[in-house]
Formats: sequence, structure tokens, C-alpha cells
Amino acid sequence: MGSAIADYFRNGKAARLRVFSPDFDEDEIPVPDLFRTFNEMPPLEKLALRQARGHVLDVGAGAGCHSLALQDMGIRTTAIDISPLSVATMRQRGVMHVVEQDFWQMTGSFDTILMLMNGIGIVGSSNRLPAFFAHLATLLAPGGQVLADSTDVRYIFDDEEGDSAFLPTDHYYGEWQYRMQYKAVKGGWFPWLYLDFATLSKAATAQGFSVEMLGEGEHYDFLVRMVRRP
Repeated sequence: MGSAIADYFRNGKAARLRVFSPDFDEDEIPVPDLFRTFNEMPPLEKLALRQARGHVLDVGAGAGCHSLALQDMGIRTTAIDISPLSVATMRQRGVMHVVEQDFWQMTGSFDTILMLMNGIGIVGSSNRLPAFFAHLATLLAPGGQVLADSTDVRYIFDDEEGDSAFLPTDHYYGEWQYRMQYKAVKGGWFPWLYLDFATLSKAATAQGFSVEMLGEGEHYDFLVRMVRRP
């Protein structure tokens, strides 16, 4: 993804950012979408940005579209990404505070942790949710919030009658594997997690967080606010 972001920033165009999964047909991510402005964002993203406050940590910031929008609102933002090319591009685009950092190694204190574009997917698998919430607890300032979106992908496993007849039995149905390719650059396989609201709420509650549904999109996606209970 970093190669695609850097290429688009330099040239104003990009080749296909291809996405592979062992369970589904090849897909692609439209690279220009990673550079969208606030006015071009879908309603749930706009809602999330309007809810952000204090010092914001933008997790998996990519090309920096959310960080730039927050900066325009006068909100202090730290953007992190594991891709050196993404980090370099964000700096060139004017994101003021960018760190090449893995979320799981991040330290600090933040009033808002932002995880958009299915950003909670970095958890990878449902059995890592306790570790995820434990790490959030180390990053949140008192009274801090997590704004995250996800998608309930159960509909993919429905039969013609709308019953979830094809759900996997050996793992949670939102656990997928992906690999990306841009031109000749191939990334390694990585796990990605899509959560339904009930599963997310149960896991959060068990780890001392409250969960509030802020909105639902048109494609089984939803936005939540998570706050650590006193």
C-alpha cells in the first residue's frame, strides 16, 4: 500500500492496488480514495472526525487523509503507520506529527484513538481482543475514547433465503487473510478482523470498556465509541 500511496502522490495516478485472499476473488483498493478530502468522505467517517477531541492518535493513517482533516479543524493529531513510504508521503503532504510505528508498540497518552477504514482489523483475530483492549488502556488518557468502525460480514455467508448457512465452523467468520500487490511489489500475508457489533461489545465489556453505537452505514458497516469504565 505504501508503494501505491507514494506513486500516486508523485505522479497523480497509480496502477491497481490488488488485494488477494485465499477465500475470495481478487479485489482492489482504489488508490485515489486514500487521498480523499473531508467532503469526499462517507458519512460515518465525517461523524467520527467530528467526534474527535483532544490529542488524537490516527492509527494506520495511510496517506493521511483523516489527519489532514483533523488538522484543518485545529485538532492536535499524531499519525502512525508501519509503512516508511506512507510516513514519508504524509510528511510531504503536510501532516505535522507522523511516526513510523506499529500500533502494538505505541506508547503515549491520547484523548482520542481513531481507527477508521475498518481500522480495528489490525487486531487480526478474535482471540487477540483481550490484548487489544489491554493495550488501549495503556494509551488512553483519563476520559479518553476510541472511535472505530468495522463491518459485519455475516451477509457474505448467507444462502438464497438469507440464512447464514455457510458460516465457517473452525473460526470466527470475520477472520480473514489478505495479501496486497502493487505493480511488482508484493506484501506478505496478514490477518484482518471484521467484527459484528455484538461480538465487539461483549469483548469490550469483558475488558472494562463501554461501547456506544454512533451510526450505521449502508454496507453493514458501523461506527462505535469505546470508553474505559472507571
